[in-house]
Amino acid sequence: MENIKITWVFVSHCLILLLSAAISSAEEQVDIRRSDFPHGFLFGAATSAYQIEGAVLEDGKSLSNWDVFCRIQGSIADGTNGDIAEDHYHRYMEDIEIMHSLGLTAYRLSISWSRVLPRGRLGGVNQAGINFYNSIIDNLLLRGIQPFVTIFHNEYPQNLKNESGLAQSRNAKWPMKGHIPPARCSPPFGHCAGGNSDVEPLIAVHNLLLAHAKAAKLYREQYKSKVNGVISITVCAFMYTPLRDVEDDREAANRALAFNVAWALDPLVFGDYPPEMRRYHGSELPSFSPEERELLRDSIDFIGINHYGTLYAKDCIHSSCICNDSSCSQGGDRPIRGFVYTTGERNGVTIGERTGMSRFFVVPRGMEDIVQYMKERYHNKPMFVTENGKLLLSGSEDDIYQHDVKRIHYHQSYLAYLAQAVRNGADVRGYFIWSLMDNFEWSSGFDTRFGIYRTDPQTLNRIPKLSATWYKDFLSNSSHGGVDLSSRVSYESKDVTMIQFE
Repeated sequence: MENIKITWVFVSHCLILLLSAAISSAEEQVDIRRSDFPHGFLFGAATSAYQIEGAVLEDGKSLSNWDVFCRIQGSIADGTNGDIAEDHYHRYMEDIEIMHSLGLTAYRLSISWSRVLPRGRLGGVNQAGINFYNSIIDNLLLRGIQPFVTIFHNEYPQNLKNESGLAQSRNAKWPMKGHIPPARCSPPFGHCAGGNSDVEPLIAVHNLLLAHAKAAKLYREQYKSKVNGVISITVCAFMYTPLRDVEDDREAANRALAFNVAWALDPLVFGDYPPEMRRYHGSELPSFSPEERELLRDSIDFIGINHYGTLYAKDCIHSSCICNDSSCSQGGDRPIRGFVYTTGERNGVTIGERTGMSRFFVVPRGMEDIVQYMKERYHNKPMFVTENGKLLLSGSEDDIYQHDVKRIHYHQSYLAYLAQAVRNGADVRGYFIWSLMDNFEWSSGFDTRFGIYRTDPQTLNRIPKLSATWYKDFLSNSSHGGVDLSSRVSYESKDVTMIQFE
């Protein structure tokens, strides 16, 4: 890997963050400008290797876990796969020119392990893969675009999966509900051929954190002097607010923080798990040795935040928790969830505008609150919003005509609250739209679309949506982006108790 010219580096995984927040009203069109952010604030877009590259077995690439998973009947909603995806492998120069024309100052990509290390630990580095990523990085830098390189974004060589199990210390992975590889789970979280959802996540995350810390140490000791970058980890950070205006639910919202964001970040900042997890997991939660705690402490240079919405939290210690709507989470009455039930609905009313995913709701104020939480808990360590985006389902009117006004309003509203957090002193240094283009959205296939560019399924031509025009004009510091935003979107105001974190 030493030939790769990485300027900014972070290891990415997705730990679901359950936080608390107030719900806001954004009924008026938001006037947000680039000049509302500090000089040097980075604006970019994000993608990942498997979701856009294609070229499934070209130039020495091996099968990945996702190449195999997509062939399991019923695994992908629309029956598709990433064999071709957006053909970025052959069209990356065109895509870089699109980024440059938009005025992006940063681009978040990921490296496919299957393209660079096709045999995992059993073979050498694939030089063709190295050349591909070097060319992307070089051409980004030539155009003044800062690369943010994700080392791991859900995808690895299939033979690495075959070589060792999920819970092995040398090969940590993150089991969710069986919806993604390695498809391990247990009831009530899902129905898989194997797995233990109550225990395996604890082991997997433990190994993931140690793997990150070792990678950070290696980078800092051997490569930072050659490539002066920074290294971190990203969390998928939902906000949380109490379902009921009672102390139990306020405590549940706080507890959700510890069992999600702090589960990942506390060890990497402070050297150990949050005490709330020790209280409820006891000896089931793995321990770090003194040497490991020292290795983990301060092993990130910044915090990466993937933020897509806000949910309600209910205490399951003193109350019965039954999942009876499409947005709730199973297993809220179990330690692995922190005895917290989460949902996007209360008394049949949603917490914010629905999107095409059952747990993604539009709550712009959540952006300010998640940043504020990170600022307070982690002593205002530098932050980047590494993903934020609005999905539209394939076939919707906005999607068909690329007139994605709702997406524009979404980004305007979330950026406005992000700007407010920055004005209040949060050290946020960049924002990445998910995503540059419509892509293969994991188990949803191609029916779920986040891109500001549409890819024609026949020609693979990139077609700008209205949101691309808005983003380009926003980056040139125009007020409303020079596009017709007369079709206003109302984000309904809810009566929700505000939570203050000590």
